[in-house]
Amino acid sequence: MRQYIVDAFTDKPFTGNPAAVCVMDEWPSKESMMKLAMENNLSETAFIVKETEGYHLRWFTPGTEVELCGHATLASAFVILNYYEPDSCTVQFNTLSGVLTVKRTGSLYEMDFPTYELKEIPVTDDMEKAFGIRPVKAVLGLDLICIFDSEKKVREMNPDQKALMQIEGRIQNATARGNTIDCVSRSFCPKLSIEEDPVCGSAHVQIADYWLRELGKDTIDAYQASRRGGYLQCERRKDGRMSIRGEAVLVATSELAVCL
Repeated sequence: MRQYIVDAFTDKPFTGNPAAVCVMDEWPSKESMMKLAMENNLSETAFIVKETEGYHLRWFTPGTEVELCGHATLASAFVILNYYEPDSCTVQFNTLSGVLTVKRTGSLYEMDFPTYELKEIPVTDDMEKAFGIRPVKAVLGLDLICIFDSEKKVREMNPDQKALMQIEGRIQNATARGNTIDCVSRSFCPKLSIEEDPVCGSAHVQIADYWLRELGKDTIDAYQASRRGGYLQCERRKDGRMSIRGEAVLVATSELAVCL
């Protein structure tokens, strides 16, 4: 079985968010996919099987299977549209989050994602303990989003991973409005065995939704300020869903020496 390593939300190798992508003829056991995800030790490993209409796509962190992953969806579309269906410009994935369509336009891959209701919740002492600074606001959707009042605080924070584990929410996001782009964020996922996700596409469904409303805009440019860094273009669609666009680059291909 061939495996691809793709850096997503970037056009430069060794930046953005790396994902492993495995295209298979049939499904191995969930245990086998979990073991490979642990072996890869990337924030996500994507597994793809061709179906009558489109492809079935599943995502695994080193700790569990997840219901939505943006950067590994982008990486999967990059692999399919460049190495399996190079004459196509669109690919459809059937996932735990429903049908996700990705369209290639030039060097950009545009993903069509569902949105989630965002509800403001009280800022707690546990949040302050986790991040080392107190958020000015907290919002809960699929994930917990903490808003801070400066880009500098987001870039320089050094979260307490044990304290993060005590906070409700799958992923903890710290966001602030930047000076040259619309928002700067970081994403922490200790419950998924990921201390910090380099660039989180699924989190930006919610981050973008929040800032689009706050700024009164239809599109925003976002930057995730991890050590690797990455850029996303986010746009609210007329049907209420979110379009997230980014680039991707191939880093490596390999043949697995063991059978799943």
